Amino acid sequence: MATNEFLMIEDKILAVLRDIFDPEIPVNIYDLGLIYSVEVDDQNFVNIDMTLTAPNCPVADSLPLEVRDRVAAIEGVTGAHVELTFDPPWDKDMMSEEAKLDLGFL
Repeated sequence: MATNEFLMIEDKILAVLRDIFDPEIPVNIYDLGLIYSVEVDDQNFVNIDMTLTAPNCPVADSLPLEVRDRVAAIEGVTGAHVELTFDPPWDKDMMSEEAKLDLGFL
């Protein structure tokens, strides 16, 4: 895969992740720090490690599926897998500066 094509797919993935919001916090899941890693292999299959703000989050079943389905639907992506983890546990220090500012933490 050409480097430009790879970068375009990564940009599309980040754009999609920034368009998915935690229903309880008005910040996208990427800036909220819920995405721990995004890896695209040579076949354009995407593996994502993510967490939730709490293990008992009401969207624990649906949010990872939404992430998987929306990323898998990106043109050029052959599929996606989302691994949900709570190690390390999420805390507000994982948020981007922009998210902290939006939520009044700065």
